[in-house]
Amino acid sequence: MAAPRTIRLVVEYDGTNLCGWQRQDNGPTVQGHLEAALADLLGKHTAVAGASRTDAGVHALGQVARFVTDGTIPPRGIMRALNARLPPGIAIAEASEVEGDWHPRFSATGKHYRYMLWLRPERSAHWHNRTWHRALPVDVERMQEAAPHFVGVHDFAAFRAVGCVAKTTRRIMSEVSVTRDARTPDLCVIDVCGNAFLRNMVRIMVGTLVDIGEHRFAPSELPEIIAAGDRQRAGQTAPAQGLTLVSVRYDGVRGEHIGATQASAETV
Repeated sequence: MAAPRTIRLVVEYDGTNLCGWQRQDNGPTVQGHLEAALADLLGKHTAVAGASRTDAGVHALGQVARFVTDGTIPPRGIMRALNARLPPGIAIAEASEVEGDWHPRFSATGKHYRYMLWLRPERSAHWHNRTWHRALPVDVERMQEAAPHFVGVHDFAAFRAVGCVAKTTRRIMSEVSVTRDARTPDLCVIDVCGNAFLRNMVRIMVGTLVDIGEHRFAPSELPEIIAAGDRQRAGQTAPAQGLTLVSVRYDGVRGEHIGATQASAETV
């Protein structure tokens, strides 16, 4: 029998019709589809672990996963075989063999999320499953003024959902930026990069920025909201369909240790 091999996958998916990453009984999930495809390919159940438990409706360009197999199919063959078995909304972008102790969640040192807003009175047929439509005037400059307050090491207790089980709420954000898409001016893009995230943290950060853009808060109030650590002080939770997991970082650089391993399992 061949020695066990650990295979790393980079997975893209459209989360519109999925119940999130994690396998569950009440609907289709990314993990469930991957494990079903692997069972068909390898002839037995094979568990798949992912870097992030994205919620229902959340998309991914760079979700990372792994499985262990004693099969001999090369990574490129695995990628092509899985893509032939997966539904159109899920695709393997990369496959490679890695060291046996590598884990997509526990080895991760950071993630990049992107949230998109559609800012015009009329809805968009093209973007409606990928953006949050805000028909009210949104002052993007106010959002741009506020966003840098998130950067650095902070206690993000005010930006986590009920049910978050992370042992610590301190996180390091390396980038939070708000930009207009040059080719599509009605599209507003919010990029958030950090070492780890709490449950629904990015969506609450975005909802708070939108509240600032719609003049419910002033940009100068954001440091006070962060410092208060009270979920009731922060803004609304942005809907899931505007969020995409762009990439997961594995550079070995964690910054100061603040419990990134526990947080990386949370949903966003």
